[in-house]
Amino acid sequence: MTHPSDPKHNATPEEVLEDAVHAAENEGMPEANSAAPAPEAVISALNAENASLKDQLLRTLADMENLRRRTAREVADAKSYAVTNFARDMLNVADNIRRAQDAIPEPDRASAAGAFKALIEGVELTEKDLLAILARFGVKKLDPQGAKFDPNMHQAMFEIPNADVFSGTVLQVVQTGYAIGDRVLRPAMVGVSKGGPKASAAANDTAA
Repeated sequence: MTHPSDPKHNATPEEVLEDAVHAAENEGMPEANSAAPAPEAVISALNAENASLKDQLLRTLADMENLRRRTAREVADAKSYAVTNFARDMLNVADNIRRAQDAIPEPDRASAAGAFKALIEGVELTEKDLLAILARFGVKKLDPQGAKFDPNMHQAMFEIPNADVFSGTVLQVVQTGYAIGDRVLRPAMVGVSKGGPKASAAANDTAA
């Protein structure tokens, strides 16, 4: 209730309502100082967000690099091993050519003349060209004669008693093996020695 001496005593109802609305709004407004966050809190929040974004960026770059390397490796493998199935089929041709040459006794080969000699030379040249073509596509012939038996590259068919060589030495190659790149296309079928000294023991003796 306003006093007669109060300047608002003669105020219109509209003015009284407007003053009441302003008073209510002022009471609901928080203090400016309490609403504004501290500068330290703002800086800390920005630093945390920056660290999170940097971590996400580094992870994305690492994933992209891994993808690039994996793709490059897959492309290289595709180039190296694309002819694997074809090369494996061609090994039968190489085997037949070798059997044809082995079927000729050495005395007959040495005394061959005329058409027979030309036939032998033609078969030898065919094998040479075939192996050269296979080598051009990364296929190489395995020749383990006299080497240590390697189960990753060779397939043991039988054992040969021999005390003069290290046990596990390839003494006979029954069927030639082939590899393409660093993979075995077909293991060599071999006969392996037994009864001789072990290679590891001989190596220890040599070191001593």
